[in-house]
Amino acid sequence: MTASAFGIVSSADNTIHVEGLHDYRPIGAFSFLGRFRVIDFPISNMSNSGINRIQVYVRSRPRSIAEHVGSGRHYNINSKRGKIQLLFSTNSAARSIYNNDINAYNENLDIIQRMHQDYVIIAPSYMVYKQDYKQLLDAHIASGADITLLYHKVDNAREYFKNCHTITVNKQKGVSSIDKNLGTANSKNILMDTYCMKKDIFIELIKDASWMSSMYTLADIINIMCKQMDVRAYQHKGYFASLTSLEDYFHSSMELIDYDIASDLFKADWPIYTRTTDSCPTQYYDSAKVTNSFVSNGCSIEGTIDGSIIGRSVVIKKGATIKNSIIMAYAVIEEGVHIENAIVDKWAHIIHTKNIRGDAETPQYIKRNDTL
Repeated sequence: MTASAFGIVSSADNTIHVEGLHDYRPIGAFSFLGRFRVIDFPISNMSNSGINRIQVYVRSRPRSIAEHVGSGRHYNINSKRGKIQLLFSTNSAARSIYNNDINAYNENLDIIQRMHQDYVIIAPSYMVYKQDYKQLLDAHIASGADITLLYHKVDNAREYFKNCHTITVNKQKGVSSIDKNLGTANSKNILMDTYCMKKDIFIELIKDASWMSSMYTLADIINIMCKQMDVRAYQHKGYFASLTSLEDYFHSSMELIDYDIASDLFKADWPIYTRTTDSCPTQYYDSAKVTNSFVSNGCSIEGTIDGSIIGRSVVIKKGATIKNSIIMAYAVIEEGVHIENAIVDKWAHIIHTKNIRGDAETPQYIKRNDTL
C-alpha cells in the first residue's frame, strides 16, 4: 500500500535549538554515530517501506543537507519512478516565529497538490527510530481514521524529550489532545511528529492553519481538529531518540554504544542508508588502546579511547585520552590531551588545553573549527 503514499521529511520546529551544533547546520545534518547523518533514518525508513517519492524540507542553512542528500540514489530509491525533492522556505529568518512547518508547506503547496499519491506520511528529520510505514499506513486505512499519529511511550519524560509534544490517548487509541512536554511527569506518550493521512486532508489542514494563525504548526492545527476529526494513535516499539537538545543528542548517541540497544535500531533486513566516502581504514598504532567505542574510517589512533564515538578522519595523538565523548570528523587531538564527557565539533584542533571535562548529563561543547 505504501506505493499509494508519498513521504515528507519535515524540518525542526523553530522553538527547538540544540546548543552549539545547531549554529552550523540543521538537526537533520548532525553527525550520528560517526558515519550517519540524522536525516538518514527517516529517509531510510521511507525507502525500506516502499515509499519512493520523498520531499525533504529545509528551512535554514541548507548546504549540508543538500550536499548529503544529493540525488538520493544512495537511499536505494527506485531510479525510474522514485525521486527525492529538496524543498526550501525562504520567506522568514531561521529563528523567526513565522518559520514553521505550515509556512514551509504553504510555500510549496502547488508541489504537494501535484503529487499523484492519495496518502502522505510525514516524519521528522530530528528523531531517530526504525518504523515500517507500510504497517502504519495499513493500520490507518483499516481504522477509517482521518489522521493517525505515531507515538512512543516513555518513562523518563522529566529528564528528556522536553521540547517534544505529548498526546493524550483513550482506550480506543483516539487522541483527545496534543500538548508540550513540560517535564512534570516521567510517564508520557511522546508524539513522534510522524503523521499519516490522506493528501486532501493534509492540504485542508495547511489552509486552515494558515487562515487561523501564521504561528500555527501542523501539531497545533491537529490539536484543534481533535474535537472535529477522528484522530488515532499508533504505538511505536523499539529504539527512539529525539535530538532536540544538546543533552538529548549526547545521551542518545552514547546509549547506542551498548550493543543490545544498538541491535534494536540496526537490523540486517532494515538497512540505514547513508552517503559513503572513499577513505582508507583507520590506522591503530602500537600505543593505541580502544575499548567499547565506535570508530569511523580514515582515522589515525595513537592514544586511548574508552566509551566514545569517533567520526571520520579524526587524529588522536600519542598520550591523548578520550572518554565518554563524541569527536566529530576531521578533529585533531594532540599529545597529552584528556577529553571527558564532551562533544568536539568538526575540524576542531585541541593543542594547548590539556584537560576538557564536562558532566555526564551536561556535556562540554567545543565549537567547529575551534583551536584550543
